[in-house]
Amino acid sequence: EVQLVESGGGLVQPGGSLRLSCAASGFTFSSYWMYWVRQAPGKGLEWVSTINRGGGSTYYADSVKGRFTISRDNAKNTVYLQMNSLKPEDTAVYSCVRMEGYCSGGYCGPSLLRPDFGYWGQGTQVTVSS
Repeated sequence: EVQLVESGGGLVQPGGSLRLSCAASGFTFSSYWMYWVRQAPGKGLEWVSTINRGGGSTYYADSVKGRFTISRDNAKNTVYLQMNSLKPEDTAVYSCVRMEGYCSGGYCGPSLLRPDFGYWGQGTQVTVSS
C-alpha cells in the first residue's frame, strides 16, 4: 500500500532553516510528480512546491520562491524540501502529496479541489517564532 512519511519539522527562529524529508513506499516512486502542500492554523490548503518525475523541473509558489528548494532522490524513494530564510508566516503543517495535478499559467501543482483523490503523509509541523 502507498505510504508517505514526513519528517524534519520543528521550531525555528525567523531567518532560520529546516530540511523536510518524505519517505515514499508502496508504488513506483520515479513514475510520479510529487508535491509539498501546507496548511496554516485556521487556513486552507496551500500549494508550496512541485517536482517532476526525474527531478529536472521544479515549481514554486510565489510566497516561497527564492527561499525554498524541492529535490528528490529516486534511488532512496525520497523527496525533500529545503527551507531557508524562514518567516513566521511559514508556520504550518507541511505534507508530502501524490495526486493528480495540472499546469496552467503560473500554477503547476496538485488539483486541490479534489484532495480526496490522492495520497497524503501524516504531515510535519513547522513553527517559526522568536
